[in-house]
Amino acid sequence: VGLHDHGFWRPKSLLDTARFTLSFNSRHRKNHQDSQALWKHEAVQKYLMALSKEYQQVRHLLNADSLNDFEQRTLRRRCADLSPIAAAFQEIKEAEREVQELEAMCTELDSRDEKQLLELALEEKETLHQKMNMMCRKLFQLLVPKEKYDRSPVILEVTAGRTTGGDICQQFTKEMFEMYQNYADYKGWTFDIVNYTPAEIGGLHHAAAHISGENVYKHLKYEGGTHRVQRIPETGMSSRMQRIHTGTMSVIVLPQPEEVDVKVDSKDLRIDTFRAKGAGGQHVNKTDSAVRIVHLPTGLAVECQQERSQQTNKEIALRTLRAKLYQQIIEKQLSQEQSARKLQLGTRAQSERIRTYNFTQDRVTDHRISYDARNIKEIISGKEALDKLINRLLEFAEIEAVTQYLENLQALEGGGC
Repeated sequence: VGLHDHGFWRPKSLLDTARFTLSFNSRHRKNHQDSQALWKHEAVQKYLMALSKEYQQVRHLLNADSLNDFEQRTLRRRCADLSPIAAAFQEIKEAEREVQELEAMCTELDSRDEKQLLELALEEKETLHQKMNMMCRKLFQLLVPKEKYDRSPVILEVTAGRTTGGDICQQFTKEMFEMYQNYADYKGWTFDIVNYTPAEIGGLHHAAAHISGENVYKHLKYEGGTHRVQRIPETGMSSRMQRIHTGTMSVIVLPQPEEVDVKVDSKDLRIDTFRAKGAGGQHVNKTDSAVRIVHLPTGLAVECQQERSQQTNKEIALRTLRAKLYQQIIEKQLSQEQSARKLQLGTRAQSERIRTYNFTQDRVTDHRISYDARNIKEIISGKEALDKLINRLLEFAEIEAVTQYLENLQALEGGGC
């Protein structure tokens, strides 16, 4: 806590708190495969100790009788910010001491050839390591600034790519859309289809869904990009010759805050109606209930064909159009934020190939974090295996964010700020 020139107490920002030399570089960064690796770095320890010390100082100052109401409120806010960080820091320190005691015990048991007890001690040590990794991740989540749209629902769109493999892209696009639908169910989210354009041979050309629930954008924001599939088609000449085909599909994830305040002038819109093409009940192909809206100034086009009512489809399409227009504003803000904090997860450009699903080798590779996962069927099912992969991405992003944040501190220190 610092004293303002006019005698008011103000909390120091996190940038003012820690004064130390940081030694992160690309070589160190590659070694940060999990949260515990970053936790052990000397710079992180010094930074957390500085925050813990500041927390004790703030608590001490809160007991002073000379503070006025403004100073009390300011200190309480700062105390509330630092309290969970200081508590997590101490909790991990205690767990670290327990690990050291277990290591000493394992050494002693090994020397006495107490195999059964040694096995139990090693199991307890492994459990404690896993617990520590979870605690470290929780701590870094407290340190990393929350992204503005993490709690927002999203519009998720999938589009089949093009390949000489015929329907391989459309089939893969359908599988991916169903994967995200199953994942939404697994997470307890609401998944409302707003557009569905099937391909002639059972696949999917394009589809979009509105997904709402707890922290939807946080979990899906790194799914945007190009997904590649490598597999032997089930039918045709390639299947008989066992030839592997490569195809792609793209995913777009648009955060959609509950209140999207984007003014759309009706004269800037071209609204077309047509008959729905997808599965949706008896009304399909009998009434012109489907709606396509084109925003003339930008060329953005959206469709909705899932409801029986043309008016309802129009309202949903307008909501989606506003979300897309608002996305242009969001993307500008995100690019500005990431110019100072570029994660190794990539640029989030939709053209970027982010993941490969190799069916012949039963392997999924996320290229941004060099992570391989086996059992494609488990991942495509959209449940625990996909959740594990997504959480691995989130953990990596958190580690990168903390690393970059501390590098920014070093830059401030070097600049004499």
